Amino acid sequence: MKTQNEIIKQVLVRNNRATTDGFVTDTLLTEWYRDAHVWASGYYKWPFTEGRVETTFTTGTGTNSDEYNFEGYKADSFRIVTVGGKRLTKLNFADYLIMKEEKPDSSDRVFSDFGKTLYINQNADVSGTTVAYGQYEPYIDVTDETAKTIFSDWDADANESLVEKMTVYLKRREHKFDEATLHDEMAAQKLNEVWEKIQDEQYAYQTHPEREGQYKWFPIVDERNQGSNRFNENQF
Repeated sequence: MKTQNEIIKQVLVRNNRATTDGFVTDTLLTEWYRDAHVWASGYYKWPFTEGRVETTFTTGTGTNSDEYNFEGYKADSFRIVTVGGKRLTKLNFADYLIMKEEKPDSSDRVFSDFGKTLYINQNADVSGTTVAYGQYEPYIDVTDETAKTIFSDWDADANESLVEKMTVYLKRREHKFDEATLHDEMAAQKLNEVWEKIQDEQYAYQTHPEREGQYKWFPIVDERNQGSNRFNENQF
């Protein structure tokens, strides 16, 4: 079950419905499919909706010429930005505005985002290609019945959540609200299960040992057993 057509068929079969009965139309089904897909794709920050966009670091728009808009990306989703291969630090938007107000000539390598707008300090001592990593909004073409969902090539089990969510809309139309609530819970549970699997797969991610500097910090004073090498002159 990977395509829009297959998912819609499952909804009809499981609910003993057909488009020929007049109660459920093709138009309703495609609208339900779109709504369910939008809901499921935004339920978590799925790794398979992470994207990368790049442009030349030139003058942007806005009052400070520091605004960039990348179509198709979700609000507040930009996590990493580099310019010319140099990483910028992300600030809270309020702190970014304070910096621009109090130190308008600051050359700090910083950025922030507000809504769908990315802000990069135009005075930063960087140049070259701007690369931004964020979360994009999957495009849904309901006219293509053979189109796959965002989950199909990654974890097709999550498509079960679309069937359940579409059933929610159907049950509400039938005024069976208790059943709708049950299917809503089942839809969420399926996504939770998929998310747990993703987290299990990401256990191996490590922080680079030199991220905070060339050497790791260690406790100089430790009242527990540390042996005779505590003040070894060669420890550095």
